[in-house]
Amino acid sequence: MEDVIHIFALGGLDESGKDCYVVDINGDLFVVGCGMRYPDKTMPGVDFVIPDLTYLKEHKDRIKGYFLLHGHDDELGALVYIYESAPAPIYGSDVTLAMLHLFARSVKKDHLVFEEHPVAPTSNFVVAGRMIHFFQTAHSIARSSGMAIETSLGHVVFTGDFVVENSADPNYLHDINAIARLAEKKTLVLLSESSYAEKPGYTAPKHRLAPHIDVAVKDAPGRTFCALFSSNFFNIDEVIRIAKDTKKKIIPYDEETSSILKAAQSVNQLMIPKENYAPYEDLNRLREQDIIVLILGAGRELYGKIALLAAGTNETHKCYLKESDTFIMACPGNDNTEIEATDALDELYRSGVKVISLSKKELLKMHASEEDLKMMAALLRPEYFLPVKGFYKDLLANARIVSSMGIGLTHRNICILDDGITAIFDRTGLRTMDEGIPHGNLLIDGTGVGDVGKEVIQDREKLAGGVILIGLTLSKKRKLLLAGPEIEIKGLAYLKETQPLRREVAKLTSAIVDDYFHKRELDLNAMKAEIYEKAVRYLRGRLQMEPLILPLLVEVP
Repeated sequence: MEDVIHIFALGGLDESGKDCYVVDINGDLFVVGCGMRYPDKTMPGVDFVIPDLTYLKEHKDRIKGYFLLHGHDDELGALVYIYESAPAPIYGSDVTLAMLHLFARSVKKDHLVFEEHPVAPTSNFVVAGRMIHFFQTAHSIARSSGMAIETSLGHVVFTGDFVVENSADPNYLHDINAIARLAEKKTLVLLSESSYAEKPGYTAPKHRLAPHIDVAVKDAPGRTFCALFSSNFFNIDEVIRIAKDTKKKIIPYDEETSSILKAAQSVNQLMIPKENYAPYEDLNRLREQDIIVLILGAGRELYGKIALLAAGTNETHKCYLKESDTFIMACPGNDNTEIEATDALDELYRSGVKVISLSKKELLKMHASEEDLKMMAALLRPEYFLPVKGFYKDLLANARIVSSMGIGLTHRNICILDDGITAIFDRTGLRTMDEGIPHGNLLIDGTGVGDVGKEVIQDREKLAGGVILIGLTLSKKRKLLLAGPEIEIKGLAYLKETQPLRREVAKLTSAIVDDYFHKRELDLNAMKAEIYEKAVRYLRGRLQMEPLILPLLVEVP
């Protein structure tokens, strides 16, 4: 019997991060990635964004495994929020599973007990009677993989995140031999990452940090501070090698940095030789030119650390920058964190230290550029092609690349999907269908999952525009206003004179209250709603903005 294969994404299409792809083969579900992404500026107060995983909860008995291809949050972060509701075996490298535990601990989910199956980055194993092939890829976190699932129609192949890297380091190996072995059999469909599809050439060697900083670290007259994303093992390893070559000591800046290093070292990664390591307490005991202070973190939180250190206001770390220090900022911002990155950099320049700041054009992330993508497609020569992992422009660029290669890929066998839309493969070929699969965003706010909805986000946005409180004390029984209206205005300090505004809002409120007192039935909820609506209308016209308005009614006998 020929296999029937359904492939769809719960997240990861037309966005950056939140990757979660489901391969349904004859009813068995193979879940590739279960990640999260960080919120953008339209989501105030939100910690993480994960996919709507309702489908996995409703079909938990059919899940044969979660396959985690690397150890970044965009690949595994959502799993900790669904695992109790939809448990299944988890397959990944030792590094990937260690990062899963580190993330679970960071979000206070370390009570979870996962059914883990560590596998080598290049390995073959059987799940639900079906052969799975992992092949190692070179990515910014060690021991990453791509993946192929054997079917009667050919391999279903996920590239994972990769670059064509010729490094001899076994932790960042582009395993061309394993990929070539896969190519000996038919590839039904290739699902290829797309985030750098618009970049010409190869990504390598532009992802390497050492050429930008090794001379500066060697010749630094004082201490060297180096800020890096905690997920970028490749660049952290480069700093460790520089420390070894220059006989300097690495000092972790804070507990988070130490925890990341310990988690990696538990699986023999980011190993710092004893002679090249010193605890934070030795910061003021060692010769300054012998010190590299390593600062690790993610996104806004990392830029916050840098800004506090540069301003000398980090009360938990008695560490102050000096003019003799060199600060390497090897953590370029993205579209969502550009403001925070710029603020941190500005504080660094104000501090007077020597600053080496690398832009996202100078220091590329380890994702596949045009020639990397071509090499993978040329080796595997898939019958069908599904670009994944990226915004729509990236997916489209990836599709254009492979269609230009002359390997038989055209608009007839290249398909750009949306989240929730299914690509169905059987002996007749490919067709797409909307099967009504739930998809979208779930917002993580503190310990709540999905508690923050559109209305809450709108209220938070209004809070940024200020708050106006309208206070009333009244007797419903006597239809008598006992106190108020009291008008409090917060967060509208740009108004030179708020007294006229207070008078107008109070006048408007009093008129509404008086009108309701003359009605036979006094409906306080209706009164409150009308106060709100008319106050919004008035303030929108007066201020050309809409602050949050809170009518507060206190009823007494």
